[in-house]
Amino acid sequence: MLLLILGIIIFLGIHSVRIVAPRWRLAKMEQWGEGRWKGFYSLVSVVGLVLLVWGFGQARLVAPVLYEPPVWMKHIALLLMLLAFISLGVFIARPGRLKPAIKHPMLVAIKIWALAHLLANGDLASLILFLSFLVWAIFDRVAIRRQAEAGFATPYIAPGPVANDLMAIGIGVLLYGLFLWKLHALLIGISPI
Repeated sequence: MLLLILGIIIFLGIHSVRIVAPRWRLAKMEQWGEGRWKGFYSLVSVVGLVLLVWGFGQARLVAPVLYEPPVWMKHIALLLMLLAFISLGVFIARPGRLKPAIKHPMLVAIKIWALAHLLANGDLASLILFLSFLVWAIFDRVAIRRQAEAGFATPYIAPGPVANDLMAIGIGVLLYGLFLWKLHALLIGISPI
């Protein structure tokens, strides 16, 4: 469980610099240059992600089960995951009408992903992992709103053609299908269905 918690702290910690120290982040980017900052940020993120995945793989084997969700909650989780992947597709694709409307599609995808997995899993390792990401995503969204009010505005996303939305939905559905088919079992070691 220690590796899981350490991975979460490192991964979400580096992703929280923008939340808790936006001026420090901008100063470091100015001091180091954008490329060096992104390199540092990426390296720390990868270390955190590796520890998180490795730690979760170990922890879920021995974590106590706190509750056993009913089967219908797992079906709801599968539906929510489709929405999470579509939101991820909106993040990946060029702006259409959805990206400006959603504003932060990656955060929406993370919140839906975390909620879906909380509905489907009742072991302690899953609760620690998914609740951490859900709380982080909520705080990040609030921080973005407060920073915009304080003058650290996020760039406005101009709407694009609806064809980009269709592409985003297609990307999301394709990724969802791949994860249901093989990727979840391959990457996580558990089949989602």
